[in-house]
Amino acid sequence: MQHQVPQFIDIEDKIFGPLTAKQFFYMLGGAAIIFLMYVYLQLWLVIFLGAPVAAFTGALAFLKINGQPFIKVLAAALNYSSSARLYLWKKTPPSLSIPPGGKKPSEPGGAPKLTQSKLQDLSWSLDIQKQLKR
Repeated sequence: MQHQVPQFIDIEDKIFGPLTAKQFFYMLGGAAIIFLMYVYLQLWLVIFLGAPVAAFTGALAFLKINGQPFIKVLAAALNYSSSARLYLWKKTPPSLSIPPGGKKPSEPGGAPKLTQSKLQDLSWSLDIQKQLKR
């Protein structure tokens, strides 16, 4: 028994003339919004507000960006704009906290205090290293 393998399964069926079901309902929704505006608003306001509505519904129905439908691109843009971002190149400086005693933490950068015995030890080790290099 042989069965025919379906091809072009990623292409939607044309149901309403040259339109797919999604395209038809997008256009029907846009037409309904413009009709309601026509009933309740003045004509100049319907033209002014209806043009962006018509452009948006036309984009939803027919526009594809890089092979993706406009609704997917719009959803990805809204998801990106509403999500938190981590900027690795914007380093925040470390915050200095003051302990409860009210004293500031000691800042590094001052010369360490050397005692007489430490100075003698350093001098001796430098002399030894100088003699070994010869």
